[in-house]
Amino acid sequence: MENETKNFIEQIIDKDLAEGVYDQVHTRFPPEPNGYLHIGHAKSILLNYGLAQKYNGKFNLRFDDTNPTKEKTEFVDSIKEDVAWLGADWEDRLFFASDYFDIMYQCAVKLIKKGKAFVCDLSAEEIREYRGTLTEPGKDSPYRNRSVEENLELFENMKNGLYKDGEKVLRAKIDMASPNINMRDPVIYRVAHMSHHNTGDAWCIYPMYDFAHPIEDAVEHVTHSICTLEFEDHRPLYDWVVRECEFDHPPRQIEFAKLYLKNVVTGKRYIKKLVEDGIVDGWDDPRLVSISGLRRRGYTPEAIRRFVELAGVSKSNSTCEMPMLEYCIREDLKLKKPRVMAVLHPLKLVIDNYPEDQVEYMEVQNNQENPELGSREVPFCRELYIEQEDFMEVPVKKYFRLFPGNEVRLMNAYFVTCTGVVKDEAGNVTEVHCTYDPETRSGSGFSGRKVKGTIHWVSARHAVRAEARLYENIIDEEKGVYNEDGSLNLNPASLTVLPDCYVEPGLAKAESPESFQFVRNGYFCVDSRDSRPEHLVFNRIVSLKSSFKLPVQ
Repeated sequence: MENETKNFIEQIIDKDLAEGVYDQVHTRFPPEPNGYLHIGHAKSILLNYGLAQKYNGKFNLRFDDTNPTKEKTEFVDSIKEDVAWLGADWEDRLFFASDYFDIMYQCAVKLIKKGKAFVCDLSAEEIREYRGTLTEPGKDSPYRNRSVEENLELFENMKNGLYKDGEKVLRAKIDMASPNINMRDPVIYRVAHMSHHNTGDAWCIYPMYDFAHPIEDAVEHVTHSICTLEFEDHRPLYDWVVRECEFDHPPRQIEFAKLYLKNVVTGKRYIKKLVEDGIVDGWDDPRLVSISGLRRRGYTPEAIRRFVELAGVSKSNSTCEMPMLEYCIREDLKLKKPRVMAVLHPLKLVIDNYPEDQVEYMEVQNNQENPELGSREVPFCRELYIEQEDFMEVPVKKYFRLFPGNEVRLMNAYFVTCTGVVKDEAGNVTEVHCTYDPETRSGSGFSGRKVKGTIHWVSARHAVRAEARLYENIIDEEKGVYNEDGSLNLNPASLTVLPDCYVEPGLAKAESPESFQFVRNGYFCVDSRDSRPEHLVFNRIVSLKSSFKLPVQ
């Protein structure tokens, strides 16, 4: 019965432990430092770390930096920050594939000596031609039967820089007739005269991922090498490398389905172009689902963990939708964050019968659903700002907010009745005038007439000016992610900047990563890059309304 509540990976681990295949669990997250991490990587990070935690095992962070053409220290630093922010603790186990270049070279020499690897002079195009197809076997390279001595000499010459890029490669000698194309004498080393971010110019040959990865796992004593489904066909090669290199601690590769999110951009090539073209302002733009973008947008590790949990672990590919991720952040924030008043589209409201110099301080609960967050005092005076949408000169049917002659409640304050407006030369309303009833102060016990509308406000004298940024999907969801030519279907309304908003004075010293619920407007956080005390910038994390319903269990 216990297995019914466990995913298939946990069931495999339970069996391995019960049968004594391993006496502990050791996992790793092995990103290539060629870009920033995105929401899909979060699933892999949290799965690998979660398994190590569940079984009292160990978790490594290891950079698969075997390709110096695309890798940068900038990406290494960003990945470390993202993994730590998600709560995955690698303790003192931070490794680089490049730490093992000497071991990988010795493993290649061992394969040559065993007659299991050879130096090949075919070009990359010729290797593809010789490989065969899914229905036809490949054919042997004319260099496949070089002697061990010749191969050792040629491979050493490769290492010593005697050949140009692409002139020679080292290939595993397995089976050109294998039904699995990955086993048809794959390339395991290539010549590349490039500086490496970690090893500099120490090497001019670099191992291929399929050769390097199993060696890294084995050297680190990883027990369960968790990877995504596209590596399933590579597993025989993974096992072959571990076996033929004669490691004492052979790891087990297990594949699971990636986390796909509908109508989002995760491809590094596309994000790189968005950054370079200035369409977004960096890899951490809040419109992206990079982990750094989600963090800047105001998402929390707890919300992402909940999202990954709801997505589940399986062998079958499936797609999640943004409303599920938005549901998770709303659920995480709703009891944690204070609910404050902010006016995004300000319209001045003047209370004509309120004393001109008077200031009252209204006690306001920080979160009506969570009394433990306490209360605060908010200044109230004769001139306020309200939302433009909270006034309508000619109201539509069932409009219960402010219009001439109508009475509404000012949240946590008084009842006011609209008496008139002031307009500019173009006929636009610039001020709304009203009167207040001093008997109706919130908390006074007033139990007379009822009103149907309640609107929020900020004191014009005390309010702090701020900029608000409203985000939508960077993709036009009606058209899908890609055009026929492969370009992105961009949403021109993905960012709306509101430069003249007003917030309660209590937010004057707000700093990143603080976040709040702006009453009726959504959840907002202080922008980590652009916000300053003299120019506050708030990013909308998510609106208040949700279209997502949690599946019935």
